[in-house]
Amino acid sequence: MALGRSRGGLTSKLHFAVDALGKPLGMILTAGQIADIECAHDLITGIACVSLVADKGYDANALIHSIHTAGAKAVIPPRYDRSAYRARNLIERFFNRIQHFRHIATRHDKLAATYMAFVRVVCAVISYRYM
Repeated sequence: MALGRSRGGLTSKLHFAVDALGKPLGMILTAGQIADIECAHDLITGIACVSLVADKGYDANALIHSIHTAGAKAVIPPRYDRSAYRARNLIERFFNRIQHFRHIATRHDKLAATYMAFVRVVCAVISYRYM
């Protein structure tokens, strides 16, 4: 079950990996209290890339080492190239697009399988719409 408890109630987080065009490559649903770094390795496993752009929440020596051993460059603050970090807006725009679907933004589903099914449909619509 991918629902977590917080002071505000039941929460969950969507973690995505997108390509250079903003198309989704992978996704993971976790409980809201789970740290971003805990699912990062599972999210990027099997995705070939030249550089991986991520937020501060993914700054850990073990993850950066695994990115470098895969032959990619880690672009994660505070140790990053500013021009390469500008590509991070692709994931922000992707999350903005899926938040337009109210069903995803409000998380009405209690079952993770039902919620993820709708997220997959929305990802397909977004990939088709923004080709």
